Amino acid sequence: MDLLMTDVTLASGVRTDLGIHGTRFVEPSALKKPKKINADGLLALPGLVDLHTHLREPAPDPAETIESGTQAAAAGGYTAVFAMANTDPVTDTAKQVRQLRKLSADMWAEVIPIGAITTGLRGESVAAIEDMAAEGVTVFSDDGFCVMDASIMREGLQRINSCGGVLAQHCQDHGIAGARAYAPEGVVVDTPEMIWDRSAESTIVKRDVELALETGCRIHLCHISTAESVEIIEWGKNKGAPITAEVTPHHLLLGAGLVSNADTRFKVNPPLRKDEDIEAVRRGLEQGVIDIVGTDHAPHHVSDKDKPMDQAKPGMVGLEWALGVVMETMILPGRMSWVDVVDRMSLAPARIGGIADHQGRGLTPGEPATFTLIDPTNRGIVDKEESFTQGLNNPYHGLDLPHPVISTYWNGQETY
Repeated sequence: MDLLMTDVTLASGVRTDLGIHGTRFVEPSALKKPKKINADGLLALPGLVDLHTHLREPAPDPAETIESGTQAAAAGGYTAVFAMANTDPVTDTAKQVRQLRKLSADMWAEVIPIGAITTGLRGESVAAIEDMAAEGVTVFSDDGFCVMDASIMREGLQRINSCGGVLAQHCQDHGIAGARAYAPEGVVVDTPEMIWDRSAESTIVKRDVELALETGCRIHLCHISTAESVEIIEWGKNKGAPITAEVTPHHLLLGAGLVSNADTRFKVNPPLRKDEDIEAVRRGLEQGVIDIVGTDHAPHHVSDKDKPMDQAKPGMVGLEWALGVVMETMILPGRMSWVDVVDRMSLAPARIGGIADHQGRGLTPGEPATFTLIDPTNRGIVDKEESFTQGLNNPYHGLDLPHPVISTYWNGQETY
């Protein structure tokens, strides 16, 4: 069906009409008897791209399915998500990449498999990087686990670099922030080992900036949360290190005080941080030191969260509310423009992930009709029950936030 969207506003502020024929944008004058949609007051953005999503499938009893996860993505304005490798079985072979692609066919958003850095995510030996790269994998990550052994990390970087890929690192020194750690400094806890010390992040960031400089391999630093890490990343970029970084929506909005009430919705790795850290990551995103927003969407079963804080699984859902949080923290206070948002949430993640040939594109004739329509004035109270994700571990439940997404289109097909 041909579509004509009239009086739509682009991120640049230009008002225009958008013509869609099949899967592509066309000149509106080329359409014959199109279905017309009045988009007056609405903003059109390129489809959002998430470089950091946990879809949980395949698994024997997944907390999310690929279908529900991609429905949540589409509802959040996303047209592509990169699926982390910590599934069961782990995505660490070409066979598992093919299996994930098969499971992801005909869903509500494009799913791009991320390959594991090490076999089984165990950090002991480098996985079949070349075989997965031959299947089109461009991003490799053990997310959920940091690659602690520097020699294994270096070998992984060298092999990923030879394939033209990028390594996405979970920045957490497991010796400093142990298995029971969940709380930032300043929160009263039962024992010291429950403190997730900020140096657990920044020491790995520093090490990996050095390894990026040494190997020349691109490293993407996941879920940056401290002021020290932002400073190191800026230093590394000034030295010419081939690094990029992300911040999550929850680290832009939510503070360390929420952890003190033992509500496991607020348990996440890295933990929620102090006000000075929140300001640092906001400033980093504003200035481009931090390149993108990555949701780290991590649904869990209720039974996995309904436990004492040190035993509950870490993670939060976020695909459906990410854009609203970025509006609340960065757009409405005047720290970023819509052009900046398009860069941080669409263009840059598509470029980093190697899919910029078809995602994160302009809304011009000849380009894929892959975009989201939003109403910047729309707000609402977040209700964890009114969502597509199966995960109820929603840290925004009860908050009044922008709820901007009206509809999402992927290759000309309405997905939300």
